[in-house]
Amino acid sequence: LDCEQRIIASKVIRRWVVNHMQKTAFIIDHDFVMASALADRVIVYTGQPGVECTANTPQGVVDGFNSFLKMLDVTFRRDPTNFRPRVNKKNSSKDREQKAAG
Repeated sequence: LDCEQRIIASKVIRRWVVNHMQKTAFIIDHDFVMASALADRVIVYTGQPGVECTANTPQGVVDGFNSFLKMLDVTFRRDPTNFRPRVNKKNSSKDREQKAAG
């Protein structure tokens, strides 16, 4: 699916879970656009992959994504034309600026 289709699919899934199933869903996704469209809370896991992990307390989407990205030492920006998240290049001026701001 392209980016636009993933956003539509996310909205359909969310609407189905909330309105029809009236349940809580635990969805794991590695696509930030799709995950942000689906989520109202985020659980960030810490530890060593394949060895041990700890699930942190559920957080709001913004705080959860920010703590996850901070662990990875990655910063994002919004593309000004389509508002999609874009990864900043490591040590680029935007990357350094965002890390300095906290």
